[in-house]
Amino acid sequence: MISLLGFTMMACFIFLIVTRKMSALLALIVVPLVFALIGGFAKELGPMILEGLSSVAPTGIMLMFAVLYFGIMIEAGLFDPLISKILSIVKGDPLKVVFGTAILAGLVALDGDGTTTYIITVSALLLLYQRLGMNPLILTCVSMMSFGVMNMLPWGGPTARAASALKLDVNDVFLPLVPVMLGGMVWVLFTAYILGKKERKRLGVMNIDLSQHQQAAALESNLRRPHLTWFNALLTIALIVALVLGILPLPVLFVIAFSLALLINYPNLDIQKKVLGAHADSVVIVVALIFASGVFTGILSGTHMVDEMANSLIAIIPEELGGYFALITAITSLPLTYVMANDPYYFGVVPIIAQTAEAYGIDSVEIARASILGQPIHAMSPLIASTHLLVGMAKVDFGDHQKFIIKWALGTCTVMIIVALLTGAISL
Repeated sequence: MISLLGFTMMACFIFLIVTRKMSALLALIVVPLVFALIGGFAKELGPMILEGLSSVAPTGIMLMFAVLYFGIMIEAGLFDPLISKILSIVKGDPLKVVFGTAILAGLVALDGDGTTTYIITVSALLLLYQRLGMNPLILTCVSMMSFGVMNMLPWGGPTARAASALKLDVNDVFLPLVPVMLGGMVWVLFTAYILGKKERKRLGVMNIDLSQHQQAAALESNLRRPHLTWFNALLTIALIVALVLGILPLPVLFVIAFSLALLINYPNLDIQKKVLGAHADSVVIVVALIFASGVFTGILSGTHMVDEMANSLIAIIPEELGGYFALITAITSLPLTYVMANDPYYFGVVPIIAQTAEAYGIDSVEIARASILGQPIHAMSPLIASTHLLVGMAKVDFGDHQKFIIKWALGTCTVMIIVALLTGAISL
């Protein structure tokens, strides 16, 4: 019954946001509350929600200061040279713009962090999409697809979690997945080509010099700090290195970096207020969504819906299909990682799957690899903080984004599963 309640809740949630019957912010709060009451968990609601809010608090703090930090970098003009270079290459060709989106997001995603990937990509290209009249859903779709593939890097999170949960060497898990990632990126570029070609047919190629427009816009702003570009660049590089190495917790790193950036670039109090005010809307929306997702995950975990849902999916697999457990793991990772955060999936569900698979002679390293192949779908999850950041910065509706990206993200997963089978990363 708990499992059925969980699946019904997820279906209701997805229906409400995709059909735009309810905003993502409200749906993340109202839907789990209603289903928790239906399930008879009224007395436990308080502790469950507080637990969920506590679990996302560090993420909310990190995102708040990350948005403000990169907002300062954008206002100070750190990314102007990069943006101007991109604009000078793509000019007014929508096809080149979408290709540029895929490549830029893929390169930035090398740090394994969705927050920085989306902030830099959207900051660099949203103005261009607006000037050309392009669909911003293409920007969010291609950016997320690139990140979904690149997030499989060992320092991105899922690979390390899978290896740790099953006590495996990270290299044994990851290296056979390199051709799989390449296949995924080829699909992302193919998607970019299809979407870009449609936009080129719809809009044509515009003969405008966007690099000059960008430079003119930069000169008009009294917030630019070209004399501090080297300081800002070194601070940002140091921040990213510290993030990858895990020198300090992410929220702490962004709090420190934000403080230094604001103090050095804008020591004047009035200008500080102006800079912070310019990004207040984005911060409020993103942080509110993060804490709303905490309510959702708190109830999902506290009622044990998530555990029962996972066990139900595993239990329905017929015994005669046991030899295909690696493939089944890859396929089921799509819905499971959409409705679950990485930690409960990799530390709670994957070990159960691996133990079951061993009875059929399937090595746990294959299960680890298979469990990672659903990451392009996981990147879409409403439980992922950076997802809300992306749609918020691009000013698109969450439900519209989900409808737009779903078939392309499924295509990415399908291609990666096929390549994994062909290369022997997972076997039948």
